[in-house]
Amino acid sequence: MVKIKYEYLFLVTIFIISTCGLIYELIAGTLASYLLGDSVTQFSLIIGIYLFSMGIGSYVSKFFKNNNLISRFVEIEILIGLIGGLSAPLLFLLFNKVDFFEFYLYFIVFIIGCLVGLEIPILMIILKDKFKFNTLVSNVFTFDYIGALLASILFPIFFIPYLGLIETSIVFGIVNIGTGLLMCFILQKEIKNAYFLKVKGFFSLVILLTTLLFSSAILSFSEKSLYGESIVFSKTTKHQRIVLTHESKNFNLYLNNNLQFSTFDEYRYHEMLVHPALSFAEKVDNVLILGGGDGLAAREILKYKEVKKITLVDLDEEMTNLFKENKLFTKMNNFSLQNNKVKIINQDAFVWVNTNKQKNIML
Repeated sequence: MVKIKYEYLFLVTIFIISTCGLIYELIAGTLASYLLGDSVTQFSLIIGIYLFSMGIGSYVSKFFKNNNLISRFVEIEILIGLIGGLSAPLLFLLFNKVDFFEFYLYFIVFIIGCLVGLEIPILMIILKDKFKFNTLVSNVFTFDYIGALLASILFPIFFIPYLGLIETSIVFGIVNIGTGLLMCFILQKEIKNAYFLKVKGFFSLVILLTTLLFSSAILSFSEKSLYGESIVFSKTTKHQRIVLTHESKNFNLYLNNNLQFSTFDEYRYHEMLVHPALSFAEKVDNVLILGGGDGLAAREILKYKEVKKITLVDLDEEMTNLFKENKLFTKMNNFSLQNNKVKIINQDAFVWVNTNKQKNIML
């Protein structure tokens, strides 16, 4: 019975900590791309630092004494949950307040990576006398990889669109701490000072739950400080963060912290984009727009009576829906996306072009 208890607890714990560990890495990479831009560089640096620090953590694990390792493991779970859970809200608040933001970002990633690197080796040491070596190793890597796969699938499909970065980090911090507390209750007879570990765990949970309660306010405060303008609309889709700000008589649209357009002068850009191309085209009855989910290019194209069909291909369905249905956005594009001549396709533009033949003019 004891062996079965250990086995199930072991498998569940491995699965949970591997899922949480990868989620923290993805959160850091996404947040760095959102705030600093250059997603290729940021994800490369985050992954490199995270894996290196995991190696440091694995190396340090050999200095832990075999006695009372379960207590140490629970403490590590609580610490990872607290730091990992608070990482996103803390970094959002720090971004516009400190110099050398990258140092704080990479330092937090390094600390989380070191703690995550400690988890598996310590857990294997705890269980080495309870399982055969080949069974122990195979189970560790099997459930570690399964947890990583689940995290990588659910992160872009579910967690970011429906929870957001701050909420996702806090929720998984709670999961990490909950895992430590679960071990406290199930194995309390084998843990020294189990009572004090429970107090630490519940105190950390209170901190994360309080932060979760104010997560929306934290994000609003940080973005208001970042943009220095009144935010009239904000939403995180599975592809990007959409923020619309208002300043004086102008509206500014930001996608992943990058200015997309300002109503003060966007007409200049879209007129130069559309009219020279259409004026030199032999036929303009069938036009393809790659991107342009805001409908502003389509607005200019619809000024030509010869246009019979516009095919607009944009990756983000929520982006096109906003500019098709929201009154504030439809006023900007003069209801172009509601026009019967405009056909909207939400798909990767590169894939669409390579699988469809489009005649006439492409913008």
